[in-house]
Amino acid sequence: MNSIARKTLLYKTGVEYGDYTMNHIHGCSHGCLYPCYAYLMAKRFGKVKTYSEWIEPIIVGNTLELLDKEIPRLKDKIKSVQLCFTTDPFMVGYPEIEELSVASIRKLNDAGIKCVVLTKGLLPFDLAGLSRENEYGITLVSLDEQYREEVEPGAAPYADRLLALRALHEAGCKTWISMEPYPTPNLIQQDLSVILEAVKFVDRIIFGRANYNKRVTEYKEHHTFYNISANQVIQFCEQNRIQFHIKDKTITEG
Repeated sequence: MNSIARKTLLYKTGVEYGDYTMNHIHGCSHGCLYPCYAYLMAKRFGKVKTYSEWIEPIIVGNTLELLDKEIPRLKDKIKSVQLCFTTDPFMVGYPEIEELSVASIRKLNDAGIKCVVLTKGLLPFDLAGLSRENEYGITLVSLDEQYREEVEPGAAPYADRLLALRALHEAGCKTWISMEPYPTPNLIQQDLSVILEAVKFVDRIIFGRANYNKRVTEYKEHHTFYNISANQVIQFCEQNRIQFHIKDKTITEG
């Protein structure tokens, strides 16, 4: 697998529910077509030229060496490190990426740093042997495989993601779901309550609207739809004692 070297790795993120993050892979084979904000930004700033280039991931070969240098300097500032915000730590069919991600989490944990993981791939059960402070999550915006194939063509099937997440939950790990970008009814007709029931076992749910998609704003009732859906998530979480976070601008007034 091709690799690149970077000068830095850990950085403070501006994402509302994040602290520090690391992106130890360049590109993402999952090739999400929501469209993907990370791909749009990479293309805008000249980091990739084409979608085809984006979906051929390149590993950061000096990841572990950078962690050895940066952890001692930053560990007193870090509350948690998220893997990842502009790529995916467990891409389907890339064992090299999985191996490096697990090794990175272990190194951070050994320094007393909690990790928060989010993937559209499969969470390996090896994670159950790492720090119990870690939080393991999957993105899940539907249960419809036809929709998944349309918008997340290279990602793991929804059912497989859920099985891997549930296995970690049953092993005593903290688990969570990112329901973002949640699609409007003109993109797919689905019942949010069915999806919520499928993830009832998790400790936390993050819910957010779809952005950067003209078809969402073309749906005239999108503000009302997201207000109703977000409140449904809140009610479900409160009834089932699940922590929740509704992304900014998902609920709107008027």
